[in-house]
Amino acid sequence: MLKNFLLTENYEVVTAQDGESACQKFFSDDFDLVLLDLMIPKKNGMEVMREIRESNTVPIIILSAKDTDSDKTLGLGLGADDYITKPFSVTEVLARIKANIRRTTQYAEGVFMRQPVLIKGLLTMDLNDHSVKKKGKEIELTAKEFAILKLLLQNPKKVYTKEQIYSLVWNDAYLGDENAVNVHISRLRTKIEDNPRDPKYIITVWGIGYKAGDF
Repeated sequence: MLKNFLLTENYEVVTAQDGESACQKFFSDDFDLVLLDLMIPKKNGMEVMREIRESNTVPIIILSAKDTDSDKTLGLGLGADDYITKPFSVTEVLARIKANIRRTTQYAEGVFMRQPVLIKGLLTMDLNDHSVKKKGKEIELTAKEFAILKLLLQNPKKVYTKEQIYSLVWNDAYLGDENAVNVHISRLRTKIEDNPRDPKYIITVWGIGYKAGDF
């Protein structure tokens, strides 16, 4: 049903019936986005996502009947960019697909206008090639991690609430699910901070939200 709906919306769709064939198909072609069910045979969705994230930052949207906070936190923590619980409407899935693809492709638009390079301490964020480096070593970020870091570095004096971060990065109405923001901030800190327990680049403003560190 979902495949047929997306085909009518002019998307090219490749499907797989199990985790093993999903990995084989993914690594044999180029894809703009992955819709991933967790309860699939041979290799489950979490295993598939781990394999993809070892070498690729393509947006991954989880579709799952598991709707507890711990399930969502685990999925987001392993590298998912979005999490949709069943039952869902196909129009909701389409909206999430468009939002995630738009975020990852917007950097290719306006190719004749060079984007700025953001520098914060030892971090260098090049908006032209969508790269982040620390001490010259590239750091692999997912689309949402990149978007959160970009938001904070472009507005270094501003404190953002979790609601604001969710609305601006997820491009969706905030429904009180602060776990999504917390997990992505934690994962981002693990990647860019010398000591994630004592962050310098992403600072928690207690009772309000987050801001970029002062250098």
